[in-house]
Parts: sequence; structure tokens; C-alpha cells
Amino acid sequence: MTLINGSRLFQKSILSLLGLAAIAMPGRAFQMAAELPSAAAAGNPSFGVLHGIAKGPDGQSVLGAQVTVQNTDEKIKRTVVSGSDGNFLIADLKPGQYRLTARAEGIGAAQPATVEIAQNQVTYANVQLAAGEAPAQPADAPTPDSALKTRSVAAPAPESSVMAELAAMKARIELLEAELIRQRSPERIVTATAKMTPAVEPAPAQAAAAAAAPQQAAAPPAPAAPSFPEALQSPESTPGVDNFTPFAFGDFTWLNGTPRNKDTVLDTKFFTPEVRFDTHFMEDFNQPIDHTIVGATESFRSGEVQVEQISVGGDFHWQNVRGRVLYMDGLFATTTPRNDASAGVGQWDLRDAYKYVSEAYGGYHFNVNHGLNVDAGIFVSYIGLFSYYNFDNWTYQPSYVSSNTPWFFNGLRIQWFPTNKLKIEPWIINGWQSYARYNGHMGLGGQLLWEPKEWFKLVANQYGFGNDNLGLPNTERIHTDDSIEVRYFNKPESLGLSKMAFSLTADAGCQYGGGLQCTGAPSKGKETFIGWMAYDRMWFHKDRYALTLGGGEMSNWGRYLTLLPPIDGADAVSGTPYFTENPGQRAHMWDSTITFHYMPRQYITWWAEVGYRHSDVPYFAGRGGVTPPGGNNGAPQYYTCSSGATSGTANLAAAESACGGGSSSVWFPDLRRSEAKASIGVMVKF
Repeated sequence: MTLINGSRLFQKSILSLLGLAAIAMPGRAFQMAAELPSAAAAGNPSFGVLHGIAKGPDGQSVLGAQVTVQNTDEKIKRTVVSGSDGNFLIADLKPGQYRLTARAEGIGAAQPATVEIAQNQVTYANVQLAAGEAPAQPADAPTPDSALKTRSVAAPAPESSVMAELAAMKARIELLEAELIRQRSPERIVTATAKMTPAVEPAPAQAAAAAAAPQQAAAPPAPAAPSFPEALQSPESTPGVDNFTPFAFGDFTWLNGTPRNKDTVLDTKFFTPEVRFDTHFMEDFNQPIDHTIVGATESFRSGEVQVEQISVGGDFHWQNVRGRVLYMDGLFATTTPRNDASAGVGQWDLRDAYKYVSEAYGGYHFNVNHGLNVDAGIFVSYIGLFSYYNFDNWTYQPSYVSSNTPWFFNGLRIQWFPTNKLKIEPWIINGWQSYARYNGHMGLGGQLLWEPKEWFKLVANQYGFGNDNLGLPNTERIHTDDSIEVRYFNKPESLGLSKMAFSLTADAGCQYGGGLQCTGAPSKGKETFIGWMAYDRMWFHKDRYALTLGGGEMSNWGRYLTLLPPIDGADAVSGTPYFTENPGQRAHMWDSTITFHYMPRQYITWWAEVGYRHSDVPYFAGRGGVTPPGGNNGAPQYYTCSSGATSGTANLAAAESACGGGSSSVWFPDLRRSEAKASIGVMVKF
């Protein structure tokens, strides 16, 4: 500390001597200043610089104008005197907001103004003095005896033109010293105009010298800024409204299924990171003894605090090459793969290979129209309007149309943007949410997304051709999923109701071939799906709070899209005799939810939700749960004995015989026709 203070004192002494020498031989003073070792090379990077020109009522530069800045937060006052050319410079300013005043004897004063000082930047603010007396100081103005922390670079007022010229020479020396620093590490320059008068940009020579103005000797100035490779630098911001990048012309963060973040915490030209956390507590009023919630893609455990999603990853982009990976752990990592039966085709454990990845693809961006992307890997489907990730959605538990349709696809995706308001996206994929291809050929599909106005969205997803049933090689599936979203009220600055919007989704599909058909009587092998869901959302207090009401229903003959209850650990590959999915079997279900969101920051959502779901067949877990006595026995495809052992058969009569005889010898899960649930949680996305 002693050495640092001594260095400061030495530098101030040298500057004073150079100022006196400048009067007699200014050229030599500039030369000596250029030869000075800069104390700024080892300084503190948290200071800024104010530079400007003082002018009189006639527009001419003013010598000896007293310019003062005072920090409005920390009450630090600094005063300098302008040189013969009107230039003044105040370095060593902590970042923040300052009150700027100026006056000169015999001329007058300028109107006070506010300037913003930024870290490691030079802020320009010119002042223009008006004829007349200086405005009276407020009663709380700082005095030398006050408790304010006051430091002056120059005397409060010049006693002669010689002293004024001395102060000006000091300022010039500081500018020359700043030039030495700039040559080692150029700093960014920002221009801020005080409200006194329109600022006049400094001459190029002055701007170059002030670009990295040194810190005052009283505090160590900024060191050379680190030089990052271009790929790690922040991307350039687009001035004004971006009418080229697809859908960038408006703010679509209000949409259901779209993240509401408007800013990125950290971004570079090469990588944009993404981090997500999703934790909740759910209470199923059926009170299942095994804590298992049935028939949902977001609700899995009752009466417990659980982490649903832990994701880290982001987007890579460089020279038109693109890629994205989002790793995923938490409940999603085990519950999502269990709904994919394609893992039962052939060898190699595809579920373990992909279970910790929700998105992973690489591709290329072609400069065609407003963009053409070709990507291959795992990508989200967004069939059913709701996002794979709960943070992006209006509710936590979506209706059946969303829950019973895919979250992801494996294959090739082409995104073509003929305009900045339209996307056409074909898919060539393994199948309907499948890691592998089930049978003879892959599936084909695509999305058409149209957002002509900031308040309107139309999305249509179509799918067909795929052989998407394990063990049914001659069956094909078709499906259509179509949604609209409309924002019909928008006053974002209102402290009351600030926004209102609704969404409507309709789905229909069927399976046909191999003895199955889309029409006709259930006894003829009918396999159809039809459903809808609708939601209305209201935002309050500048979009800080939100309330969403909605629900939907589905009718699924053949149950080929109905989520299989995890009875005895059953999944899409094993199936279960307790809830069969045979042709012609019906599953008719409806639900409703009320969801409240509290969003104090764009990166976090606290939420609470109550919901009710109903089925015309026993489906939801009751008090007895869906876990056999003693736990899962490893054979979910068979009936389980009352002892907890497997019967070894999916035939009920044979199971009764194997378990000891009589209906009581076979265990049955407790399935109910309805479920009421209350949930709370917190979600974070960066």
C-alpha cells in the first residue's frame, strides 16, 4: 500500500512540474508526458472517464470554466477546470449516475444535467454556459466541512490565467498518457449527451487520445482489457427492428410453448448457453400409498419434493455451422424414454444411450431467403402446442392432446424461412417419438408456422407414413395437430391487467392396415384419436403475475396414444394385462386446470396449480397404488399374485390357477376414474 501511494504522489508531482514546464516550453512537456511510465497499466478495471468541452453563450471555447460532477449514490464530488481550448477531463470515476454542473466567472453557469459513467469507457458530455449569475446551490449542497467524500483534481476556482493554463496542460498530459494505454489495449468509447446542450463530438485526434483515458493517480486505472478470440466475443446487436431474422420483428415471448426470456445472460458469437432447473411438490388427493401418479408426462410422484428437470447445454454457431445439445437429468430422464416402445426393436440399449439428452443435433445454415437450416439428430416436436420444457408453458400439467403426443423426434429436420413471418419445416424421422424405426419404413411429417403479427400465431403439424407399432408391421399412422394463439389485450406497463391471450388446439388421427381401420364399429378394429384443448391466460402488474384457466378432452379408440399406467413397472415395450390397448377399446378422458404464476424476473417462475382429471375407464392411481406387495417383480407383462410374485401368464384364469386358485389369489392395482391434484414449484431458465 505504501508503494502504491508513493507512486501516486510521484505521478502527481511530475504532472505538476510538467504543467509549469508547459507554460514555457509546451512541446517539451508533451514529449515528457509521452515518456512517462503509465501507472494505469496495473490499475483497477472498475472506473470510467468523463470528457467534454466547455463553451460560452457565443459557442466559443471557455478557459477556466469550473466543471463539477457529483455521484448521486455515493456522494463523491470532483471538480476540474477547463483549458484554453475548453477541454476538460475527469478520470477515475466509479461507474454510476452523476450530476454535472459548470460555471465561469464573468460568464455564468450551465443548467445542471445528469450523465451516466460506464466501466472502462469514456463518456462525452459538452457544457454550454449561459450569461448571468450561477444558479443558487440547493440547501443540501456539499460543503468542505460536510460528511461528503470530496476530491478535487484542480483548485475550486482559478486565480489567474496562468493557473487555468496549468490545469489545461495537466489534462492534455493525461490524454497523452491515455494514448499510450490505448496503443497497448484499445478501449471501447461511448458517447453520452448531457441535457445541457447537444454534445459536439470531439475531433478524431481527441477521440483517439481519450479512448482509454487513464485513471487519476488517486486510484489505480484500468489494465489492458483481455483480448478474446472473435468467436468468444459478444455478437453485434441489431439496430432497430430486425425485419430479416425470422420472427424477430416482434415480441413473441407471450406465447404458450415459448420461453419468455428476452435477454441472454451470456452470449458469444460461437456459443449461447442454456440452463434449466424444475423442482415441484405435488399432492394427489387419491393419496396413493406408493406415491405414484398415473397418466401424465409432467406429474409422477405424490407427496414429495422432486426435481423434474436438470438441464445444461446450449447452441453452437460459427460460420453457418450450427449445433445444439441440451443434457437432461431428473425425472424426465427416466419417465420420457419409458413411453418409447422402439427400444424393443433389436439390440443395443437405446434408452440408456439417449436418456440423458433431450436435444442433440448438428447442421448447417444456408443463406437462402430468410434462412434454410438442415439439422440431423434429436429435436423437439412441439406437436400439441406445449413445449417439452415446463418453464415455457402457461400451465404445468397440459391436457391429453399434449401429454399423449410426442416430445421428441429422431431424424432429419429442414427449416425453410421464405419470409420472416413463415416457417416450413419437413421431417424425415424414425417414427412417433421413437429412438429406433419400428418396422418397414420411417415416418414423414412437418410443421407450418405462420406469425404475421405479434399478436397472432398459427401452427399446423402433420404426420404420416410411419409404421409406428411394435409387433404390427403392416399398420400405418396419420395425425394432424393444429393450433392458434391470439393475444387480444396488451398494456404491458399497466399495474393492473396487463395482457390477455388464448390458445385453441385440435388433434385428429388414426391407425389403419393389418386389420385396423379409421372408421366403423369398435368391434371392427377401430383405432382413432380425436381431442382438443383450450386455455385463456391473464397477466397482471407489468406481466409479473399470471393466471391461466383451461383444459381439454380426448377420445382414443384402441388406446394407441393413451399413456400406459406404470403398473408393476410396465412401460411401452412390456405392456400390462391390467390396462390393455387392444383394437376397439375406448379411452375417453377430460381435464381442467387453474394455474398461477409469479415471475419476479424473466429467468424464474414460482407457480401453483390445481387440476382435476376424469376417465370413463379406471385409469388413475387410487389409495392402493399401482405397485405390487413387496415392490415390482420384474415381469410387468404378466398378472401378479397376491404374494407379490409373478404368475407367469397374461391370462387371468391361468394366473388364478398359478397363484393358488380363486380371484383373491391375484393382485390388482387400485385404479380410479378421477384424480384431483394440487401442486407448487419453481422453475429457472438462463
